[in-house]
Amino acid sequence: MSFRDLGLHSAFADRCERLGYTEPTPIQKRAIPVVLEGGDVIACAETGTGKTAAFLLPILNQQVQFLNKKGLRVLILSPTRELTNQIEAACRQFMPKGLTCAAIIGGAGYAKQIQSLKQGVNILICTPGRLIDFMEQGLVNFKELNTLVLDEADRMLDMGFLPAIRRVVRAIPEKRQTLFFSATMAGEIEHVAMSLVKDPTWIEISKRGSAAVTVDQKAYPVAHEHKVPLLLELLGKEDFDRVLVFTRTKRGADRIAHILEKRSLKSNRIHGDRSQSQRESALRSFKDGKTRVLVATDVAARGIDIDLVSHVINYDVPVVPEDYIHRIGRTGRAGNTGRAITLLTLAEEHSMKAIERLTGQAVERVLLPDFGGVASAAAKPAGSSPKPVRKFRSFGGRRRR
Repeated sequence: MSFRDLGLHSAFADRCERLGYTEPTPIQKRAIPVVLEGGDVIACAETGTGKTAAFLLPILNQQVQFLNKKGLRVLILSPTRELTNQIEAACRQFMPKGLTCAAIIGGAGYAKQIQSLKQGVNILICTPGRLIDFMEQGLVNFKELNTLVLDEADRMLDMGFLPAIRRVVRAIPEKRQTLFFSATMAGEIEHVAMSLVKDPTWIEISKRGSAAVTVDQKAYPVAHEHKVPLLLELLGKEDFDRVLVFTRTKRGADRIAHILEKRSLKSNRIHGDRSQSQRESALRSFKDGKTRVLVATDVAARGIDIDLVSHVINYDVPVVPEDYIHRIGRTGRAGNTGRAITLLTLAEEHSMKAIERLTGQAVERVLLPDFGGVASAAAKPAGSSPKPVRKFRSFGGRRRR
């Protein structure tokens, strides 16, 4: 099946082919026809399976009828600055001439964003906080709005954006198409989703709470005081090419990045206290291969869309089990396999058990000598052969080789 077979206008199908995307991913196959028909959608699919294109392509196809006409018609809400910029970049990649889009995010200057709003931008991609700011200033006109998208909706709820989302929904036209995309779908999120949509089509590509099948997962039991030495030991291996290290706190991210820099490891950090220019620079250097290790907090995880991340290391086990899925989903993308390693203290075992209950799969414990780990029933000696993993297609589909 090709993108043309899904009902997209030939111009968009041709654009996909020119970009090297020849076969739609499962989420795209199921979502694009429904969106084209104008129906509401609640979609749940693993990170890295092509959700962004699944809603952008049919939306752009619908908006062609408004070419060269001013007015905001599509509103896309996302939880982080990085994800907002990522969606904007994808939108510009597929968008035909005659349509305009803009990213509205906190931490960036107001002047350019205000100018876009005053010029009558067609597609607005934004974080809830900055959007509310402009709404209070009377700078956003929703009169022509026909489509609302909530991307990574679970993270928006985790970050406390529900009041802002409800406020936006009250301000926009009731007659609209609403698309709700998420990698996880807990009970509370499902309840919120149902309050925003009308007679939706449910699309569930994988079991709720499942982790990416392209990622080999291991946990290394370790004494707390040996976490840093174990991290350095792992990063000293040659196959750790491009590594994301996740910490629970911003202070922890700063500390680990400082330690790595002292060891002459090319690293950087990204979290909520860094300026927008610092975050963009850190991501750019990591993507370009100038930085080998990027230390991040969970807030930043949703906006890191880089295909060649070889490893994800959970320096701290996340408190929220769903965050684990999003963390390890940063590797094993674009048809590649990836590895996720968790440094696991005895005190963090209860959090790891919660993750295993959510995903429905046990994470193998691997004991390494000299790092003070406590053996568990799931532990296996280092050097065990990883289980085979199947390939999974990436954001825009299968690339020609």
